Amino acid sequence: MPDTPKTDAPAESTTRNARKERVGIVTSTKMDKTITVNVRRQMKHPMYGKYLERSSKMLVHDEDETASEGDIVRIVETRPLSKRKRWRLDDIIERAA
Repeated sequence: MPDTPKTDAPAESTTRNARKERVGIVTSTKMDKTITVNVRRQMKHPMYGKYLERSSKMLVHDEDETASEGDIVRIVETRPLSKRKRWRLDDIIERAA
């Protein structure tokens, strides 16, 4: 069998900086430099095809404590910051009324 030539460049582009982003609503700001964000998503039922709403509660690092309850925010995945905190506040999309 002939050997295939090896190249230094990978065949696919690397996705090191392609981090997950989510949009959710801030539900709690009672902790120090941490907010709780509720992220809702729709999924299709595998058998019946009906769309269901699922939600996830995430702890998010808010360094400057700029977010308040009811804000719509964009969060970005990051390295583990504590036992349950793996997300970081990226942007406040809409302020609460």
